[in-house]
Amino acid sequence: MTTEKQMCGGWSTEALVTEEVKKICIKEKPLIEKETGADFKGYIPLIFRHQTVAGDNYLVKVYVGVNKCVHALIFQALPCNGGGLTVTRVQYPKTASDPLVPFEVKH
Repeated sequence: MTTEKQMCGGWSTEALVTEEVKKICIKEKPLIEKETGADFKGYIPLIFRHQTVAGDNYLVKVYVGVNKCVHALIFQALPCNGGGLTVTRVQYPKTASDPLVPFEVKH
C-alpha cells in the first residue's frame, strides 16, 4: 500500500504492485482469462489501486502482450468472511497508456 492517507471507501492513487497484489493477480489469472476469452502468454501485473470496503478491492493493470493490458477488479473478503477472492470485472483489451480508472461493477 501507499503511505498516503486514503479516505475510507475511496480509491488510492496508482502504485507499483506489491508482492501481495502480484500473488493475488497470479492466483486469479485463470478466471481473468476466462472472463476475457483469451489465453495470455505474458502476464505481468504492473500497477494497482486499492479500496477498503467490507473487504478489499484491487484494481490492477496487467500487461498481457504487445501494448495490450487487462484491467482487473478483484475483491478480497475479510478474513472473518473467509478471505476469498472474486474477480468482479475485467476490461480488455486496454493499452499500456490507458489510465487505471475505477469502473462500475456489473450486477
